[in-house]
Amino acid sequence: MAEKHTADSNEGISGSSLEVKNNPSNSPSRNDSHNRKLWTRSQARKWTIMLFIASCFLYCARMAMPICAVKMAATFQWSKIDSGIVLGGFFWGYCLTQILGGYASDRVGGERVLFISALSWTLITIVTPLLVHLGSRTLVLMTMARFLMGLFQGVFFPSLASLCSQRVTENERGFMMSTLHSGVTLGTLLAGAIGSLLLERYGWESVFYCTGFLSSLWTIAAWLFLIKGEVVLTQMETATQSQWHLSQTHWLNLFKKPSIWAMVFAHLCMCGTGYILLSWLPTYFKETFPHATAWIYNIVPWLVAIPSALIGGIFSDFLISRGHSVAFVRKTTQFVAMGVSSVFIIYLTGNVTFPTAVTFVSIYVCLTTFTSSGVSVNVQDLTPSCAGALYGFMNMMGAFSGLVFVSLSGYLIEVTQSWAVIFSLITFLNTLGLVVFLIFGDAIRVDVDEHTPVLAC
Repeated sequence: MAEKHTADSNEGISGSSLEVKNNPSNSPSRNDSHNRKLWTRSQARKWTIMLFIASCFLYCARMAMPICAVKMAATFQWSKIDSGIVLGGFFWGYCLTQILGGYASDRVGGERVLFISALSWTLITIVTPLLVHLGSRTLVLMTMARFLMGLFQGVFFPSLASLCSQRVTENERGFMMSTLHSGVTLGTLLAGAIGSLLLERYGWESVFYCTGFLSSLWTIAAWLFLIKGEVVLTQMETATQSQWHLSQTHWLNLFKKPSIWAMVFAHLCMCGTGYILLSWLPTYFKETFPHATAWIYNIVPWLVAIPSALIGGIFSDFLISRGHSVAFVRKTTQFVAMGVSSVFIIYLTGNVTFPTAVTFVSIYVCLTTFTSSGVSVNVQDLTPSCAGALYGFMNMMGAFSGLVFVSLSGYLIEVTQSWAVIFSLITFLNTLGLVVFLIFGDAIRVDVDEHTPVLAC
């Protein structure tokens, strides 16, 4: 992945295409150091596979409690309010460590932070069933376990953003991030399918033990084959480079840049609509089509989203390799994710049949995966020196927007007794976020005093 890129101008661009004029980082020694940071193709393949599996197990662990919530509520005599407190504990922990995890990854390298994160959530998953034996306050203990789960998982995706900005060239980041996000979808599907079987046959504890065991296998393999040895040695160099960049970054100036806020706002809108759909879609199908087969609408949209995410990554990297500007590619993929997709979701405001509803929802979910090659990776274009910390801020805002819009959706459904208002809200948020990103979004590096556009191969 460390091939050299050239531009028509006299400035040489080597390693990553994110190079800056009149900046000390462009000196030969820094360019050589940057090239050594980039993964080789062999390393990239290994890391992509391992991080795909990690994303999958991360969501398996995250979904363990929601899958078991009904059974646990019956066992411990929780009310709906009690169950909500336990499940909501995750989001509070998740919001707290977004920026911290990204900042730590920018300083010491994303590999270590990802490993510590995975090790921590694995331990929490395994010990969760054991906590019920520590006392009678199961509600408090389970809420604390859920909070810690969110706390440790909150650093994961900001660390991925930091890692990709350090190790991957921008003409390959689209496919990398799309692949990793498709692991999230697979994890959701596996948790729902296998977790339901384990819950029915062996009890709720088995879901946590099985997920924790699989995650522990990943942490052992990651340490033995990726973290230990060569990668640890190169991390010292990465940390030095990241600290130098961060010492030159004026955070207040960053947040004066329109392109930064356009990216954050678009991501906020995407997260809001995503949480709305994830939270209320099963209820919509259950109430609108009460005799429909549940597994169809619970599995099909997310199953077809996996290849769609990969196609989006390949598509974006292809456009960049053909000479299109990175800004054009990011806006194009985001237009698909928020603009084209809304055409299909707004159709659900009318009277539709069950097959039509499943088809249109599936198409919508497929198209939204293109955001992995748009806004989700744009942070690495704009601020490669602090991509982790800034992505953490974006994700924190996205999590809060999810809490707000999911609650607002419930209120609107209760008041209007209509699902049309929910699909209209999703369309409105998508349109608003897209317009802002198309007008103010960019891919010009802004974390240095002087900059040049991000160039393609």
